[in-house]
Amino acid sequence: MNPFNLSVDALQRKARAVRRRIILLNAGSPAGGHTGADLSQVDILTALYFRILNCAPDRTEDDQRDIYIQSKGHAVGGYYCVLAEAGYFPVDWLPTYQHADSHLPGHPVRQKTPGVELNTGALGHGLPVAVGIAIAAKKDNSTRRIFVVTGDGELAEGSNWEAALVAAHYGLDNLIIINDKNKLQLAGTTQEIMNSDPLPQKWRAFGLEVTECSGNDMASVVGTIENLPKTGKPQVIVAHTEKGFGISFIQSKPEWHHRVPKGDEIDLAMEELKDE
Repeated sequence: MNPFNLSVDALQRKARAVRRRIILLNAGSPAGGHTGADLSQVDILTALYFRILNCAPDRTEDDQRDIYIQSKGHAVGGYYCVLAEAGYFPVDWLPTYQHADSHLPGHPVRQKTPGVELNTGALGHGLPVAVGIAIAAKKDNSTRRIFVVTGDGELAEGSNWEAALVAAHYGLDNLIIINDKNKLQLAGTTQEIMNSDPLPQKWRAFGLEVTECSGNDMASVVGTIENLPKTGKPQVIVAHTEKGFGISFIQSKPEWHHRVPKGDEIDLAMEELKDE
């Protein structure tokens, strides 16, 4: 079970706190960051770590813990902020993000950061490994679930679709794929750069069960994950999000793919993220 099990209202407040951490984390990075991608996934990761996942900081070696894989590894800043809030490592580490000899490098590294399950960053690697872990869990008769968050731009990598074939073939109903569909990649829209639509139909054609949610609405995220249909198939949740969600001058702006807030932008962002 999850040690927090927060209500939807408490999760919303927690997500706002995580977003504030993301702004300060990226502002202090000497190597830039991915502010927009960090922000779009906050509600998903907050729901997972503070309500959904059967895992905890003192159970990182528990063979029955749920596994979370951050396949969109460039959005590691948001991932770190959630892990710190959940107690996997001290929040005092966050200002060291991407500094020399930091425990918090620019992509997830299991050997450096407590709570990270898989080294990711080369897009298209997280889902195939998640499939392998799900197969192993089935062979061990384990009740653990494997969650993986992918970006929609990431789905241009063919390895994702090979993994989907395998997942469907073996009936991996312990695998939950969440697409952070923020509709932007690099310097433009996914439709312009590499169109992956219509995503639900494509996943269904590969034999997976598909549901959709509003990925920046906490009630929608929680309700969808907690009420997935029992069909014996791998699950895909297409989470419709906005890149940079929560801050007006960052939201849905392609230039914030690899931008960090500076100067007055930091104060403006923090003002928008004040507790209501």
